[in-house]
Amino acid sequence: MNETDWLATQFEQHRPRLRAVAYRMLGSMAEADDAVQDAWLRVSRADADDVDNVAGWLTTIVARVSLNMLRSRDRRRETSYERAPEPVAEQTPEQEAVMADSVGLALLVVLDTLTPPERLAFVLHDTFGVPFDEIAPLVGRTPTAARQLASRARRRVRGGASAVREPDVARQRRVVDAYLAATRDGDFEALVRLLHPDVELYADAAALPTGRAVVIRGAEPVARGAMASSGRARFTGPALVAGAVGLVMAPQGRLFVALAFAFDGDLIARIDVIGDADRLRDLDLAVLD
Repeated sequence: MNETDWLATQFEQHRPRLRAVAYRMLGSMAEADDAVQDAWLRVSRADADDVDNVAGWLTTIVARVSLNMLRSRDRRRETSYERAPEPVAEQTPEQEAVMADSVGLALLVVLDTLTPPERLAFVLHDTFGVPFDEIAPLVGRTPTAARQLASRARRRVRGGASAVREPDVARQRRVVDAYLAATRDGDFEALVRLLHPDVELYADAAALPTGRAVVIRGAEPVARGAMASSGRARFTGPALVAGAVGLVMAPQGRLFVALAFAFDGDLIARIDVIGDADRLRDLDLAVLD
C-alpha cells in the first residue's frame, strides 16, 4: 500500500470524528462536509512520514479549515447580521434535524455567539479532549491563553447568574418539552392543556412569515397559532432563554427565532416569540444540560 492509499484509509476511518468536529464548529452539515473535503485535499498533499498521532493530526487539520471558514463567516457579519434561512424541506433534510438533536440545538446556538477562537478551544478541548498545547498554535495563543478561551466559552455555554434554579428548571423543562412534543405531533388538545386560560402570546414582526407583529390571547387561539408553525418545530429545541426554560429555533445551527416563556405553576402564562435580529443578538441564552 502506497502512502496515498494509506492516508485515504486512515482518513475514512476517522471521518465520523472529523465530521463531528467540523459540525460543532460550523453548525451546518453542508459546511461541515465542505470542511472535511477541504481537509482531505490538504491531507492528500501532505507528508505524513513524521506523524505519530494520525487522529490528532487529522483533527488539527479539520479544525484549522473550520476556523478559517468561521472567521470568513464572521467577517460577513460585520456588515450584516447573518441569519439562517427559513427552513424548508429541500434545504434542511431530516438528517440535519437528527444531527442537530444529537448535538443539541441550544449548544449550537450558544456556540454561534462565541468568537471563532473561543469556539475552537471549547469544542476541541471540552468535547474532543484535545490538550491546550495542541490548540494553542491553531489560535495563535499560548496554552494558558487557549485555556482561558475555553473557560470563557464554558461560562457562556453554562449561563450566568440569571439562570433559574432547581426545582424550577426541572418543572419548566417538563412543561416546555411537552409543549414542543405537542407542537411537533400536531396535538391541539395536549397543547391547550399546557396553556393558562388567559395566556398571552406576543410575536415581533420578524418572527412571522407575514412580517407583522401580533398579539394573541387565550389558550385555544394561542394553540392554533402554535399549530400553524409546527413545520418549524423539528428545528427547535429547549434552552435557557432570558433565565428561564424556553425554545430556540436554529436551522443550520444559527438562531432564527427564540420563544421566551413565563409560567404560572405548571402552565405557560406568556410566550414572547422573538425574531428581530437586534433582540436575538442581545438575548441571554445558555445550554440546559
